[in-house]
Order: sequence, then structure tokens, then C-alpha cells
Amino acid sequence: MRLKEFRPALVMFISLTLITGVVYPLLVTLIAQTFFPVQANGSLITVDNQIIGSSLIGQMTDNPRYFWSRPSAVSYMEGASLDSLASSGATNYGSTNEVLAENVVMREQAFRAANNVPDDVTVPVEMLFASGSGLDPHISPEAARLQIDRVAEARGLERETVANLVEQYVEVPQLGFLGQPRVNVLLLNLALDGIQ
Repeated sequence: MRLKEFRPALVMFISLTLITGVVYPLLVTLIAQTFFPVQANGSLITVDNQIIGSSLIGQMTDNPRYFWSRPSAVSYMEGASLDSLASSGATNYGSTNEVLAENVVMREQAFRAANNVPDDVTVPVEMLFASGSGLDPHISPEAARLQIDRVAEARGLERETVANLVEQYVEVPQLGFLGQPRVNVLLLNLALDGIQ
């Protein structure tokens, strides 16, 4: 290859590297930090100047005083700091896998027992199956409503107080049609702590 042919290719390579590898990322970062600083930094939640979590990452608890998140295949958070989060992932069990079937039965029995859910009431599917990412922060409003009595009793609160709080934290679908109504469990639990 002659220098005459090599030079334009080298100039193009350097130019595109600078544009796509330096200018574009810096521009996107500047715009994100200017207009969406909370989201750009991970939607972190702080209490008393200490980061306690992210509204984008679920936290596991079996404390009856709190609403419970959906199960996780990677045992998310469990008291860990954000720096030590397990990687995202699912079990990839097929619908005929015996382990999956056993897990679903055990989760349903445990959820029914903990929340006094009668047999004629359907347990929401997200409380039976681990999320695809393993880090899902949301549950359905129905799953939250089924936990109201347990949480109210454990905290010594009126059922109506807890029920009203759940309804305040129901998020509607984005733009009115994207997704389903949902409840962010961490935000709900923080609000619950705030009323006591």
C-alpha cells in the first residue's frame, strides 16, 4: 500500500476514534449530568448522608416489618453494600425443570403462610418466580396489597395506614401505556420507616 492510500485511512481512523471514543461520550456524559444527574449516577438513595441503595436494584429481606421483594436467583443485596452486588443473572431453568417447580411450590407455600393468603386467592407470579435479572426492585400492586396485614401487624400500625401508603407508591405505566402498574419495594419500605 502506498503512503498516498494509507494517509486518508489513518486520518479517518483517528478522526472517528476521537469523535466516537472521546467527543461523543463526553457530550453524552455532560448532557446526562446536567439534565438527569440522579439517573446518570445510578438513582442512588441516601438516608442521613449515607447511600442505602438504588431505586433500580431490589433488596432482599424476610423481616415481617417490611414489604418483601420478588425472589432472586442471585440473592441480591441481602445486606451487602452497593459495591459488593452480585452480578445480574437468572437460573435459566426451563418450564419443565423439577428444581424450578419445587422452588415455585416452596415460595407459594411460604408466601401464603407468612401473609395468611387463603387458598382461593392467587399469589402474584412475581412472588413465585425469580426475576430475569435477579435485581428487580418492583412488585405488582397486588403483591404489595397481600402483604399489608403482615406489615401492619408487625409494626403495630392500622391496616388502613399501611394500605394508603401502598396506594401512594403505586407507579403507573410510563407514558400511560408502557409496562404495568408497579410498586418500588425499597421506596415503599423507606416511606414505611418514615411514618414511625
